[in-house]
Amino acid sequence: MAYTRYDNKLTEIADLQVAQDLCAQFVQRKWPRVLKAFAKRVNPLLPCFRRAGLRDYYWVIHQAEYATDVFFNNRTHLSALYPALVAAAMMLFGAEDVMRFLGRKLHGNFKGELRSDLKYRPQGCRVKHYLARNSIKMYDPANILRIETTFNNPREFRVLRAIDTPQGRQRRWLPMGKGVANFWRYAQVGQQANARYLEALAHVQPVGKSIAQLDDLCQSKTTHGQRVARFNPVSAADGQLFATLLRGEFCLNGFRNKDLVAHLYPRPARTQTERQHRSAHVTRLLGKLRGHGLITKVKQSRLYRLSEKVCNA
Repeated sequence: MAYTRYDNKLTEIADLQVAQDLCAQFVQRKWPRVLKAFAKRVNPLLPCFRRAGLRDYYWVIHQAEYATDVFFNNRTHLSALYPALVAAAMMLFGAEDVMRFLGRKLHGNFKGELRSDLKYRPQGCRVKHYLARNSIKMYDPANILRIETTFNNPREFRVLRAIDTPQGRQRRWLPMGKGVANFWRYAQVGQQANARYLEALAHVQPVGKSIAQLDDLCQSKTTHGQRVARFNPVSAADGQLFATLLRGEFCLNGFRNKDLVAHLYPRPARTQTERQHRSAHVTRLLGKLRGHGLITKVKQSRLYRLSEKVCNA
């Protein structure tokens, strides 16, 4: 499977679904059994220890990180969005939000440390939130937005275990230990924390020149004393119009009313009246596009071209 690597990150993967399936298998492996097999290879005295009545190795996770990567087509697109995400993470996410991300509730008996900080490094800008020695952070390597939960104190979280009680064997939620048998639960908690963080970031409003231009299209305006209606870029009709305008032949040679009619109405008109209605509708669209400065008319002709505002966007 083809991929592109940057440091310890994969910036491009040919088949994301296969890669995700491999990650899922990694989490569900029987790690005590795997590590025991490794121990047999590196410690030839292990059978002697067992005959002496000593216990086998107890494998623990000293520190674990679970990362969720959001891929962008290129670094430029991510850089345009990232400043707004950083501002929201530092100014809008309070103590209650950070506790919710990491599966806790704010209450009066909480005695742990909770803080957020921001650091600029050669690789990019990093936002990190700390809670009782665990943390969740966001940073932007290459073309990736990475959300990463780090576990140093797993007992802040709970795992479902079977225990012996006077009433018999029961399943209860208990503080999670560092044993590798809990590796699946580490991944589950980390995935949930990252998802909550990304869900909160999804409401951030991006800023920048392109966003300002898009907002301008969504507002009606008055040009030369005439009112120009607004566009709705997310509607199917306006989306089809913009896609048609950006066709390669139109960018090179310009376009006329009849050219837009041919692409916006793939089926030929049945009557002369219908043909006239289509032409009149496209004429109104051309006036609307000119009012917003998206197209210009070539002098002494019926030809239109995209404006510099569109070409330089």
